[in-house]
Amino acid sequence: MPATLTQLLARAELGLRLLTPHSAGDPDAPLAWAHSSDLPDPTPFLSPGQVLLITEPPEDAEAYVARLSAHGIAALGFGTEVVRAGTPESLVDACTRHGLPLFEVPYRTPFIAVVRFVADRVAADAYARNTWALRASRAISLAALRPDALGAVLSELSRQIERPVALVGADGAVARSYPAGAVDARARRALAEAADPLLRSGRRAAGTVGTDAGPFALQTLGAAGRLRGVLAVGSEGLDAAAQQVVTGVVALAGLALEQSRAADAARSRLRTAVWRALVAGDTAVAASIAEPVLGALPQPPFRVAVLGGSGVAAAADWLESNTDVFFARDGQDLVVLGDDTVPATLAGRFDLRGGVSSPAGLGGLPSALEQAAAARNRATADDPVASFDDVAAAGMLELLRTPDARAVAATALQPLFAADPTLPGILRTWLDADGVYDVAARQLGIHRHTLRARVAEAERLLGRDLSSFAARADLYAALRATV
Repeated sequence: MPATLTQLLARAELGLRLLTPHSAGDPDAPLAWAHSSDLPDPTPFLSPGQVLLITEPPEDAEAYVARLSAHGIAALGFGTEVVRAGTPESLVDACTRHGLPLFEVPYRTPFIAVVRFVADRVAADAYARNTWALRASRAISLAALRPDALGAVLSELSRQIERPVALVGADGAVARSYPAGAVDARARRALAEAADPLLRSGRRAAGTVGTDAGPFALQTLGAAGRLRGVLAVGSEGLDAAAQQVVTGVVALAGLALEQSRAADAARSRLRTAVWRALVAGDTAVAASIAEPVLGALPQPPFRVAVLGGSGVAAAADWLESNTDVFFARDGQDLVVLGDDTVPATLAGRFDLRGGVSSPAGLGGLPSALEQAAAARNRATADDPVASFDDVAAAGMLELLRTPDARAVAATALQPLFAADPTLPGILRTWLDADGVYDVAARQLGIHRHTLRARVAEAERLLGRDLSSFAARADLYAALRATV
């Protein structure tokens, strides 16, 4: 390890003498370097953890020491017999008040000897840490050859850096942690919550989180758009060598997770084949294919959900790990057979939109698929998964609330709006009253003969006779789409 003030003072050949109480500062803190300067304010050229060596007494010892202490200087050494004999009492008092260790360097001891001792220890520590990093990386690489490569790598990493390590899966839950028991339930929840936005982003990213088990550094695993999880490593006190080892493990863990993609892709293709067999009515064939690998087919009644969006792949990964419902990729869409709770969860978690059919059985899949597609057209940002039950309950005319229907209706009714913008509303009231002039006239507050005249005007403008049911129904549909 690097030199400490205790070790420095213990070197008899240097003859250093501590002038402040032993309680001042931390005598066992590692020293980053030793530097000499007689500038009035050398702090811009120093880093925390360094030892400063001076021969010139500062004019204002109190302000000078305050600056050094605030900057994080580890200790101050004063060389005697160069400018003056002995160390100024004002400097000793200021260092004592600010808790900055002060030692006296005798004239016979050159500053370079102090610098060399610290530098040699820093170099030796760097060499030792680099050697450790190589050994640790070799041990982790060998662990990757074991049957459970991912678990072995993470376990070895935890052992080498002596910190807890956890893996948050693509589903957002902590899948593994090492050593056993190091990450309790509260820490697992904290890690899962911190990993969630990283996984949702779909991009390679890093972060940090504090837990009951200490601070953790987070790093996503996998390629952008197909993240495989998040590696969480206890980060308290990790030096550059340990961080280098962790960086190597991120690559190894990502590789181990990617190795499972071929098996995942095969299962995905199998699911798609089973789904298409079911839609084609080959239930026996679908069951025989699914049973050995995917398990039994769902029991009716169930709902069919069709979902789409950029997070379909991540949603399929989550379903694979967290549910036993049947699902499959169908082109760019995700099809789920079950109740309506899973689609709602997927929509919220992976920003998907879609529709859910009415309850169905295996024999009614084609019809249920059409229902789900129809409901999907009604999905909105506020209601990302529309239900066909709601669409059916709203009636046929509710289906006219589409951009295409509004465009056709606006064209058909344009002569009415151009002649009198109030005329479409009058016709809507008349048709809502089943074409009964007396009832509609009372609702409009006009005479029935006036209403008859307005209806006749509408017939002239539209070029159609509104006495037939078909003509009235067509006009009513257009009015429902626009008014």
